[in-house]
Amino acid sequence: MARGWESKAVEAQIESANVRHVHAKHGPNPEEIALETKRDGLLLHRTRVLRDLENCRDDRYRKTLNDGLTYLETQLTELGWR
Repeated sequence: MARGWESKAVEAQIESANVRHVHAKHGPNPEEIALETKRDGLLLHRTRVLRDLENCRDDRYRKTLNDGLTYLETQLTELGWR
């Protein structure tokens, strides 16, 4: 049975977190933990917005979602995403 893209996105986030933890020589400091938590939260919001965009039929709501997606991706870029 094929898995949906949502479960793949969650799997990629978990894998990314595991890679970050393996490569860390010392435990992360509180600032790094806060940034990682914020980044993960923004990624979850981004996933939700993408799903809502996929199911959206109203042009005005689609514009609002696109604006929100742009904002989230700007915030993620500032945190070193991509």
